[in-house]
Amino acid sequence: MGAPTSSTFSEIYLQYIKNTKIFDILAKHHIIRYFQYVEDILWVYINNVTNIHNVLDIRNKLIPTMHFTMKEEVDNRINFPDITISSVNNKIPFNIYRKPTTTDIIIPNDSCHPPEHKLAAIKYLTNCLSTYPWNETNKRKENDITDII
Repeated sequence: MGAPTSSTFSEIYLQYIKNTKIFDILAKHHIIRYFQYVEDILWVYINNVTNIHNVLDIRNKLIPTMHFTMKEEVDNRINFPDITISSVNNKIPFNIYRKPTTTDIIIPNDSCHPPEHKLAAIKYLTNCLSTYPWNETNKRKENDITDII
């Protein structure tokens, strides 16, 4: 399992690498935006300016024991981590991404779980509806799904 401080030290190390090495790589290779959520990283770049496979190779050579993989957008869409980001007519609509195995089942109210566990999914879904930059179609669709839950 490791020591209780393992996650703290790994986060400190990753932040150190990001601030001392990664930002230089991003600037040199014209990465427009860099977003990170835990181990998921989203790079925004211009195809004909940046060779993203070269950037990934350089990134993987920084720490040989850490191997990063890449998923590229398909049909002008990419998932990051729980949203689908699309590109349609120079606009960027967002939608919730659900893995194919997602069941949308939340803890029933009559279970023996603590109330904060029961409310966590509802708070998450409510937060998504109120804070994500939805277009009207996707917002209506997501609202219909949360009404069923």
